Amino acid sequence: MADRQPASHGFLLLLVALTAMGPFAMQIFLPALPAIQRAFAVDVATAQLVFSLSGLAMAFGTLAYGPLADRHGRRPVLLVAIVMFGVGSLICTLAPTIELLILGRIIQAAGGIAGMVLARTIVRDLFDRSRSAEMIAWLTTGMVAVPMISPTIGGFLVDLTSWRFNFLLPGIAAIILSVVSLRALPETRPAATAARTGGRFMAGAGALARHPHFLGYVLHGTGSFCAFFAFLAGAPYVVQEVMGEPAAVYGLWFIANAFGFMMGNLTAARLSAWFGLERMIVVGTILVLAGIATTLLLMLNGFWVPAALFLPIMVTAYGQGLGMPNAQAGALSVDPNLAGTASGLTGFIQMAVASVVAQLVGVMQNGTPYPMLIGMLVAGFVMTAALVLIYRDDPKAMERPA
Repeated sequence: MADRQPASHGFLLLLVALTAMGPFAMQIFLPALPAIQRAFAVDVATAQLVFSLSGLAMAFGTLAYGPLADRHGRRPVLLVAIVMFGVGSLICTLAPTIELLILGRIIQAAGGIAGMVLARTIVRDLFDRSRSAEMIAWLTTGMVAVPMISPTIGGFLVDLTSWRFNFLLPGIAAIILSVVSLRALPETRPAATAARTGGRFMAGAGALARHPHFLGYVLHGTGSFCAFFAFLAGAPYVVQEVMGEPAAVYGLWFIANAFGFMMGNLTAARLSAWFGLERMIVVGTILVLAGIATTLLLMLNGFWVPAALFLPIMVTAYGQGLGMPNAQAGALSVDPNLAGTASGLTGFIQMAVASVVAQLVGVMQNGTPYPMLIGMLVAGFVMTAALVLIYRDDPKAMERPA
């Protein structure tokens, strides 16, 4: 298929911004969780619902937006989602109670995830296979780069102003995105695209669920997501409440974590074809466990300082960057005819289970780093167990494209 849209820098920048709006909103408010807990005089578990329930909203949105965009078009669904994102941000900014803040964050997250899902769909609509791979690589770079700086911005906002500005800034971004999208975002749905039905999705999901390799890849990716969400849920409290550091310190140190993940992705992009998908997953798993175990040993020996937390976890993040794209690729390759179903199902499972884990970490908070690290360690063991399914003999493996 020939390109149907010139790859202008402005259009690419718009797609990157749409992809990044969900991760930006999530990462910028995380440093504010301890301040939110104090402002509403609630326990940690209740404040954690602002994060975990919004994760569930993102999980269901991952499933819903593809069929909705096939039925109603990419442009109208995205525009409605941006409005949802802005309305949710406004509710969060003005929320007088923790209940309204949770509701606003759910709406904000449900709207924000649309950009990540549909920007890639638009790329697939417009560009041929080789060009779409290049474009999606740029989208992924934006999705990873934005969380590198978002916690830093969020930390300084908490320290210098109020936690409410951590939600006001995404609201302003929503206004800008809605205006630009109205003017510059075309409708790209192919005329022949038919609405997908729930029955087809369920039939495909059932077929994939019976395949041990698919289960292995999904289990591995889910374990990696759970380790990441356990860290996101626990690190702001550990740094601010346990170590006594300001929110800006958490934001600055988080750059190391995001940098490790980005470098892992870049390494995977360069070496996976040569080194092999399964081997990259194994190496990533080893690094994930090594980083978590090192952090746990340092904490057990009394090194309760940010460097002892973030530097070993940077190794974990690098291992996740190696393993996660390969596990995703493996899940999509189990049955190429069900790649779309596999993508939606994998994203839903990973996000939903990781959100539950994040809430459990909040419930178990006891004034130490250990609930977070135990959650991460269990997730690492799940990744290790998934290797048994991934390496299980598959007589049909040679029939599938690499």
